[in-house]
Amino acid sequence: MSPSSVVTPDICDAYPEVAVVDPIFANFGGLDAFAGPIRTVKCFEDNSMVKQAVAEPGDGAVLVVDAGGSYRCAMLGDMLAEQAVANGWAGIVMHGCVRDVDVLASLNLGIQALGSHPRKSEKRGEGQRDISVNVGGVIMTPGQWLYADNNGILMADHQLELPG
Repeated sequence: MSPSSVVTPDICDAYPEVAVVDPIFANFGGLDAFAGPIRTVKCFEDNSMVKQAVAEPGDGAVLVVDAGGSYRCAMLGDMLAEQAVANGWAGIVMHGCVRDVDVLASLNLGIQALGSHPRKSEKRGEGQRDISVNVGGVIMTPGQWLYADNNGILMADHQLELPG
């Protein structure tokens, strides 16, 4: 699927049943639009599990990170984002902060996050993977499909035939 074919207002019109994530995210990646089946990480101020996930083949998936909405450190920076690109991830949705934003904006990766923060996270090996998470008022379960662009983020139970 071409990222440019993701237009969330058109998807909402065609599929009124999709879940719409609260409008709390900003775009930080080089791709304004992205989509894919989700995989999840739940962690707080420790990005060890994010590092582990992006080191694995992404196969066009979107990594959703429930970082507890923390504004006290960045959970993703240039090195992990570059690894995500190299391993075929379509995007990352970070319910927390990112850093190295000028580099992130140059990458062929969709990245949405709450904000930016210059401080790196802890590395204690804590967190959980591939569980349901509540991000932006929507329960997200691995295998569901996420669609994102500058208008917002949508969740569907399965891959959708995109309008247009």
